[in-house]
Amino acid sequence: MRIQQNYPLKNYNTFGLNVYAQSFAEFDSVDTMEFILLNAEETKPKMILGGGSNILFTEDYPGLILKNNIVFIKNVLKKEGKVLVKVGAGVNWHEFVLDCVKNNYGGIENLSLIPGNVGASPMQNIGAYGVEIKDVFHELEAYDLIEKEVRKFSASDCEFGYRESVFKRKYKGRFVILNVTFALNTVPVFNTSYGAIEQQLELMNVKELSVQAISDAVIAIRTSKLPDPENTGNAGSFFKNPVVSTDKFQTIKDIFYSFSNASGVQDIPFYKIGDDSIKIPAAWLIEQCGWKGYRKGDAGCYDKQALVLINYGNA
Repeated sequence: MRIQQNYPLKNYNTFGLNVYAQSFAEFDSVDTMEFILLNAEETKPKMILGGGSNILFTEDYPGLILKNNIVFIKNVLKKEGKVLVKVGAGVNWHEFVLDCVKNNYGGIENLSLIPGNVGASPMQNIGAYGVEIKDVFHELEAYDLIEKEVRKFSASDCEFGYRESVFKRKYKGRFVILNVTFALNTVPVFNTSYGAIEQQLELMNVKELSVQAISDAVIAIRTSKLPDPENTGNAGSFFKNPVVSTDKFQTIKDIFYSFSNASGVQDIPFYKIGDDSIKIPAAWLIEQCGWKGYRKGDAGCYDKQALVLINYGNA
């Protein structure tokens, strides 16, 4: 282990931004991380970096970046249709999903091809196509940078919400997630009702549902809509779908139709969640503002999916 100076971060953020860290080091264990922190006690600020898919560098980083490389996947318990799988925070999320699909473990196949690492998944309760991390979460272990000890978090401890957890607000910057344990199904329960999964399965001529088929369908859908970070800098879907009350939704509809002022105008797409909450697709809202496909210099809004901000090369 060594701390490197003026380190390029272009390959460590999926936007592909050409910025530098004043100091940079990697760790693959708690002991190594503690050693680095001890030797860089005076260096401030400090930041833990995972897969680099949920960060936007606006300038060179004037401190120490620690890259989390804790990598392992192991079953810790298998019983009565369930399997607990413990995963290092540095494991690539999609590679973990594919490993579960290969073993026919159900629960996260709908989350295929999401960029980033496992450690970030509970931080914002990642979700897609009707599934969220909270649905399969068992526990995690995290290092407390203040108390200098490892602590376990249950699902209730994490206080999961829509793309929310205690690690984004209450404990922001305090904990380093080391590993996450997921409760998956050895007898899969399929979720195909959200988005275009059923339509894609029909296009693929799937006769019998499986975790592999659903994963393949999600990958096909995402590939058709999202640019590959290896070729075009991006961080996947960058915007949260806003949730409003039914009264607010009616107000939005009234305003939209009054401005449209045309017969046959399309209805506003929405998803009802609960008795008094409506989720409106952010992509649709962004498109109505004329931003889909907009470009200024090398920064832009993807022309195939309005949720995606992209770097055309030197943004």
